[in-house]
Amino acid sequence: MKEVRFFFVPDAATSTELPPDEGQHAMRVLRLKAGDEMMLMDGKGVFYRAEVTLAHTHHCCYEIKETLPQERQWQGEIHLAIAPTKLMDRMEWMTEKAVEIGIDRLSFLNCQFSERRVVKVPRIMKIVISAVKQSHKAWAPEVNEITAFDKFIAKPCSARKYIAHCYEEIPRTYLFDELRKPSDIQDAVVLVGPEGDFSIDEVRKAVAAGYQSVHLGKSRLRTETAGLSAVMMMQLAK
Repeated sequence: MKEVRFFFVPDAATSTELPPDEGQHAMRVLRLKAGDEMMLMDGKGVFYRAEVTLAHTHHCCYEIKETLPQERQWQGEIHLAIAPTKLMDRMEWMTEKAVEIGIDRLSFLNCQFSERRVVKVPRIMKIVISAVKQSHKAWAPEVNEITAFDKFIAKPCSARKYIAHCYEEIPRTYLFDELRKPSDIQDAVVLVGPEGDFSIDEVRKAVAAGYQSVHLGKSRLRTETAGLSAVMMMQLAK
């Protein structure tokens, strides 16, 4: 049985043609032809079963045969805010895996000890979309531009807020234990610092802004591993 291919089409319900990048992949790589079935995802919670109506070198048109609203796989919003690593390929790997596991929002932080202060969001979004298709996720996570740490923690936020760090002089609890405590608030955001950790002043500012001081376990983790660990804990707690 031929595998049904997934394509990301944000305006799938109102359009009749795959976006240029998706269309070229469908035609040149997968070599779809008229009559072939495919699945479209709009990144907003709906899949569409569609049939190819026109297969051309530069165009792939379709007709929707069935609309398939999807149920959310977890409760609340999972939000990771992380300082990007100096080597961006490590952050790209983390992004891919976080999307596969399940995340709703990814933000980048510009911290005192940050070694990278610029992030190309369009590049990250390409990785997000690829991971969404590969893992058949109905919702595409939001990716935010890099933001100064002080500005980020000053934003109004109704989620359960945590900052993960390694300073033993500041009391910390285990993130997973905190996430599993009963609460009327389902949304959660976890801050993860750069390779040199947050500065102690940043941690104190976050705590003063309502963030709970936590750790991610007994091991000292690389930034991208810490980010992925936080996402997994939020996912399992849901």
